Amino acid sequence: MATYKKRGYKPSNQEEKKKSAEEESTTAEVFNTLDESASRTETWVADNQKYIYIIVGVAIVAVLGYLGYNRFILEPKQTEAANEMAQAQDYMSSALRASGAQSDSLYNLALNGGEGKYGFLDIIENYGGTDAANLAHYNAGFAFLRTGKYQEAIEQLEDFSSDDEVLAALATGGIGDAFMQLDQPNEALGYYEKAAEMRSNSFTTPRFLLKAAITAIKLGDADTAEEYLLQIEDEYPDAPEAEKVPIYLGQARAMIN
Repeated sequence: MATYKKRGYKPSNQEEKKKSAEEESTTAEVFNTLDESASRTETWVADNQKYIYIIVGVAIVAVLGYLGYNRFILEPKQTEAANEMAQAQDYMSSALRASGAQSDSLYNLALNGGEGKYGFLDIIENYGGTDAANLAHYNAGFAFLRTGKYQEAIEQLEDFSSDDEVLAALATGGIGDAFMQLDQPNEALGYYEKAAEMRSNSFTTPRFLLKAAITAIKLGDADTAEEYLLQIEDEYPDAPEAEKVPIYLGQARAMIN
C-alpha cells in the first residue's frame, strides 16, 4: 500500500534514497521523451510548413469555390434554364391534348424548340447539371416514346434521376413501355416490376403491377401474373386497375389449369 509522504520528507535510509533517485530518473526520462517528441513535431511542422499551408489553402479554396459556384453560377443557371424550358413544356402540354399529326408536330417542337426558344434537347445540352436539364430528360423521354422513337426514349429516361414518389416510378415504367414496343417483353417485365416496387402508392403501384401481370401472361408465366393480380385485388381494391383484375386473372388461371 502506498504511503503518503509529507512535504519536505527526506529518505531515512539508503534503500529509500536509491528508490527516490530511480523515481526522479524515470520522471526525467519521461519529460525528456516528451520534449524530444514535441521537438520532432515542431521540426516536422517547420520543415513541411509550406506543404501544410498549401493543403489548407486548397481545402479553403475548394470550399469557397463550391459555395461560389452554387451561388454565382449554378443558381443563376438553374433560373435561366427554367425560363428557357417554359416554351418546351407548353408544347409538351399541348401535345398531350392533341392527336395524330398535330400531336407529333408538337412533340417535335417540345424536343427541338420553336419560336426562338430551346427544346428539351437544347436544355440538356446547354444546362447540364441543373434540375431543369434533369427534368428535360424525363420530358424528352416521353416525347420520344409517344413519337415512336423507343431507343431514344430509353436513353433519356435512364438519364433521369428523382426521389419523387410518382416521377421516379413513371420514368422507370416508361422504359418498360419502350421495351414492350421494341418487342422485348422480358426487359419490359423487369422494369415494370422495378417501377411497382420503387414506391408504394395507389397510383403507380397498381398501374405497374397490372402491366407486369399482362407482360407475364404474354411470356407464359401465369404464376407471376396471378401473384401480381392478387396483390392489386388485396392491396389496391379501389384503384382503376382493380376493375381489370378479373379478366386477366381468368386468363392466368386458365393457363395454369
